[in-house]
Amino acid sequence: MNKFLSLAVLTAGLTLSVAASAQEQATTASSNGSNRPIPNSDIMFSKTIWRAVDLREKQNKPMFSEGKEISRVIIEAVKRGELQAYSNDSLTRTITPAEMTSNMSYAEASAGLSDEEKAAGFSEQDAGGAWGAASDDGWGTPKKKATNSKTKGKTKAVAAKPATPPPPPSYEYRPKDLYQMEVKEDMIFDKKRSRMYHDIKCIGLLVPATLSANTSGIEKTIGYFKYSDLVRVFRNNPDKAIWFNSQNDAQHKNLADAFELWLFNSYIVKVSNPNDARLDEIYGGQQQGVLASQQAASDLIEYEYNLWSF
Repeated sequence: MNKFLSLAVLTAGLTLSVAASAQEQATTASSNGSNRPIPNSDIMFSKTIWRAVDLREKQNKPMFSEGKEISRVIIEAVKRGELQAYSNDSLTRTITPAEMTSNMSYAEASAGLSDEEKAAGFSEQDAGGAWGAASDDGWGTPKKKATNSKTKGKTKAVAAKPATPPPPPSYEYRPKDLYQMEVKEDMIFDKKRSRMYHDIKCIGLLVPATLSANTSGIEKTIGYFKYSDLVRVFRNNPDKAIWFNSQNDAQHKNLADAFELWLFNSYIVKVSNPNDARLDEIYGGQQQGVLASQQAASDLIEYEYNLWSF
């Protein structure tokens, strides 16, 4: 009897131990976007980093080759329902393909009259404004201001109704215009493997502030995407998701491998802090932000080095 009781207690203890271990390692790619999540029990050090990626840079050009831009791959995947877009890097609210399309669209302002046309004596009234009717027929003959209609034998003047302005035309940015990305990652030191990992959580696609069509002059978020979802899309579309090898056409790589091997250049724009502020906001300017970015990168390298020195 005592043997059976001891066996039952041992079995119950093992079951609780396994359950606790499973609960401890509950972080999965489906919840935080990580492609290869590291168990919390193995993490000795972690710091969340936001990096800006300019796809126009020479080192990043392989991800932005003509017709196979990473921005094109992402946008087309969302439109055909293969990829889910999110409104922010916390990945808490999803957005529809229509919402994402709206985020990457701009309205063209009315051109109006050029300086040469104004110098020649033309006016907005002559051109009918942006949408109204001109004051003459273009040959100097005034247009009629009203039309007549007969009501019970009497002539009644009907005033012409003002034209309703049409909405300005809307256009989507070309994939080649969307050269700004943001990468959110956790830099993790894995004490079991004794090395530092770049654990990417999500990648954001942005409208650059420097585009002439972006009249606001600030970066605009198009959408954020779980890194685990992006890896799946890149693997499922090997003919489009290409990191272009300019030295050897037989050795093009998949974009998933390019991120895994860190074959791109970036710079730090934010390190996790209580105010959730970017480096340029903390240090008071773009120039100071660049210097702080270099200092942050150096500090992370020095931290890893010191782990092996002491």
